[in-house]
Amino acid sequence: MSQDFKDMLNTPDNSSMYDTQDIQDNKIWGALSYLGILFFLPLVVNGGSSKFGRFHANQAFILLIADIIGGVLSSLLGKIPVLGSVLSALISLLLLAYTLFGIITAGSGKAKELPFIGGLLGGGRLPIGSAIPDFGTLRRAARDN
Repeated sequence: MSQDFKDMLNTPDNSSMYDTQDIQDNKIWGALSYLGILFFLPLVVNGGSSKFGRFHANQAFILLIADIIGGVLSSLLGKIPVLGSVLSALISLLLLAYTLFGIITAGSGKAKELPFIGGLLGGGRLPIGSAIPDFGTLRRAARDN
């Protein structure tokens, strides 16, 4: 494997950008966010105030989009005898590897982008959480009124 390819797989660890307590409190939610539609969990737990959780929710959302695209590609490729089955299996294995990478990095308290696809949509910096209301703020506002 060439050094350039290894460098592309070894995405930088941005954990130092996040509060240590935030990481400890939300690494489980970050890991669970990589399980398909559960990407939103870090956005609703603790009022969605975790920056570490939002980073992993964004990465998991990118992976969910890749899963959907991979599923469509696999179904189209499945129509090609033999070669289609092999390519579909490779796509599935790649997506499984991405899922495991996300779960392991979030569970170990690291903020690493998914290789190749993690930089899409701002690499977790484009806040999909901005489309979901901050439940903590809404709860406080309702309590104060």
